[in-house]
Amino acid sequence: MNGETRGERLGRRLRTIPALLAGFVLVTVLLPVLLLAMLAYDGVRAARGRGRFSAVRLLLFGWVYLIVEVCGLTAMAVFWLVSGFGRARRLYLALAYALQGWWASTLFGAVRFLFRVRLDVEGDEAVARGPIVLMMRHASLADTLLPTVLVLRLHKVRLRYVLKRELLWDPALDVAGNVLPNYFIDRRSTDAAAEVERVGRLGEGLGERDGVLIYPEGTRFTEEKRARVIEVLRRRFPHLVERAEALRGVLAPRPAGVLALLAAGTDVVVCAHAGLDGLSHVRRVWRGGLVGITVKVAFWRIPAAEIPGGEEARLDWLYAQWRRVDDWVCAHRSEPCPEPS
Repeated sequence: MNGETRGERLGRRLRTIPALLAGFVLVTVLLPVLLLAMLAYDGVRAARGRGRFSAVRLLLFGWVYLIVEVCGLTAMAVFWLVSGFGRARRLYLALAYALQGWWASTLFGAVRFLFRVRLDVEGDEAVARGPIVLMMRHASLADTLLPTVLVLRLHKVRLRYVLKRELLWDPALDVAGNVLPNYFIDRRSTDAAAEVERVGRLGEGLGERDGVLIYPEGTRFTEEKRARVIEVLRRRFPHLVERAEALRGVLAPRPAGVLALLAAGTDVVVCAHAGLDGLSHVRRVWRGGLVGITVKVAFWRIPAAEIPGGEEARLDWLYAQWRRVDDWVCAHRSEPCPEPS
């Protein structure tokens, strides 16, 4: 579900899928040469005291990513046939969710193995049952892997994702993500009300093994984005500026989508994490910023009965929860958060 036409979807896939297959073949054929080149490059950097062999690690992860993408696309084609060209909807969904769990676990497992990443999780019993709305901090592309690994794979709670439409350029995520009840939001849409309405629909009909995942910040945190968000609030919502400036390690939440999902009347689970900031840009990984880190994750649950009613009260509640996320992040990330502006 993403509000695009069938022609738009087909046109995109005719570009992304052949490009993915060509990239996979090219990298696989050239892998020995590329490995030697990256080893030589890393060796020079190591001689200068800068080496963590991050170039080799990044190359190998890129190859694993291509393999997983090709396997995912192949599996979705098989699932479509097995489910009677998608007509056996429950079977098709079950297979797609299983593939999503394998896809995310394999990629995150590759990150942990290749970059020697450790994982420290607290409070994950909060996501052991649905229905829930899961609000997650956004710091890197790996944020899309964590909830599938920690919620779907470990606790069998199926999440409906609110994602940005740009992620549809990932072929496997495009094909499987459009089979599952997700929404890929168009951040450039001129009809914001329609986008919010579609997000809100994800909260309808949730069962005991279901949830909705949303990233209230809407984009990955950087200091530059934090400054831009505060400037936008200063022009459009000046009464929120002081609260936004008090947040040091996270962006001010965008409330519309969250408020729409709260109408479902479910419990809310909040997820804070620290350590994945090293994946926010490829250049940080290239410099070795991901090697040997510990990713720390914390969950806490707020019963529906404790969530206030009314838009203003819920906005205050959302900012209070995000202040708690900010405090946790600043207490656990490797680099200190700046002082409030």
